[in-house]
Amino acid sequence: MNTLKNAKIGATAKVIKVHGEGAIRRRIMDMGITKGVEIYIRKVAPLGDPIEVTVRGYELSLRKADADMIEIE
Repeated sequence: MNTLKNAKIGATAKVIKVHGEGAIRRRIMDMGITKGVEIYIRKVAPLGDPIEVTVRGYELSLRKADADMIEIE
């Protein structure tokens, strides 16, 4: 499974599925990360956490644990 956590800086990825359950999955989806949306990986912090992405025209920072729940193609 290829996840957002493993994506390279400067890449654009399409979301296949948001894994997880309950409040965590709902929070990720409320931020605009849903099936079929394009995500651009802007930068990654020096220690790898957080990851800054552009989704639906705005910048968003995600923790590695949350990024690992987002399956991409």
